[in-house]
Amino acid sequence: MTVQFEEGDLPPDFTLADQDGNDVSLDDFVGQHLILYFYPRDETPGCTKEACAFRDLWSEIQDENAVVLGISPDSSVSHRRFIDNHSLPFTLLSDPDKKMMEAYGAWGEKMMYGKKRVGVIRSTVWVGPDQHVVRHWRRVPNAAQHPEKVLEALREG
Repeated sequence: MTVQFEEGDLPPDFTLADQDGNDVSLDDFVGQHLILYFYPRDETPGCTKEACAFRDLWSEIQDENAVVLGISPDSSVSHRRFIDNHSLPFTLLSDPDKKMMEAYGAWGEKMMYGKKRVGVIRSTVWVGPDQHVVRHWRRVPNAAQHPEKVLEALREG
């Protein structure tokens, strides 16, 4: 799947259910920096490290007028358990049909253990307060270290 947007563009619109079944949309975050991070699955080692790293930096991310949303194909029920198990302070969105992930270039062919597979591509999109894409990390190589890189980018503006 080819990503249909670049930095400076308006990102694809979305409305997805959060961990409590409430609808969350892109328009809910006008005026704030929005960090959309896409991850394969709740409770897996890499995904847990990434989520916990965002959690540990949460107050510093909030100091930058930023909000974090995690997106995976998992259900709202799975997301609620993941949040409760790891004291995550941010919202997780459920994209079971993978439409948002496809639109954001986070679903497609990837290498896993030396084999090509189709699945969630760990990636992050930073949407600015004006609702334009500021930065797109198309493939995140290190889940545990990535949240720190996002915070650094937010600080640099």
